[in-house]
Amino acid sequence: MTDQLSRVFAALADPTRRDLVARLAVGDATVGALAEPYDVSFQAISKHVKVLEDAGLVSRSKDAQRRPVHLEAEVFDLMTKWIERYRLQAEERFSRLDAVLADLDDEGNDLPTTREGTAS
Repeated sequence: MTDQLSRVFAALADPTRRDLVARLAVGDATVGALAEPYDVSFQAISKHVKVLEDAGLVSRSKDAQRRPVHLEAEVFDLMTKWIERYRLQAEERFSRLDAVLADLDDEGNDLPTTREGTAS
């Protein structure tokens, strides 16, 4: 069984699906409207939408004859929390590295200098 975060990242690994998500961020659209700018079949875009739907990134509702696709923005909270956790950890590591490098630089400034002002 694959967790939702893995399904979301797998779904967004495809550039066409990322483009569909970007377009749906502007507003809901039917699969037909989503398929218009692409040189692929309606069925191919429908399959992409199905992958996004299975990942929880989009949902489809029934609006009379239309079946608009809607972006589920809450899923991005899950991704953001995961990314933020590792971003903070990386930032802390870089801060520690900066401190070590600053200490080394401070120690290096205590070296005797020649008349030209460079360390000997």
